[in-house]
Amino acid sequence: MNEIIFLIEEDPESGYVARAIGESIFTQADTIESLRDVIRDAVKCHFEESDRPKLIRLHFVRDEVIAS
Repeated sequence: MNEIIFLIEEDPESGYVARAIGESIFTQADTIESLRDVIRDAVKCHFEESDRPKLIRLHFVRDEVIAS
């Protein structure tokens, strides 16, 4: 695996949550900067070094509501 993708969403209560696509990895943090760190740690814990993805892609998901 060369790449793993995380969906990033704002947590309604506080901070951000990250969920990997296709893997059982879920984590959260208060800031984007700390979220990057915990995602790196989660990926290191989830994969053996030889199987670890070389790239971690963060896909930010944001809902917008437009009144008509």
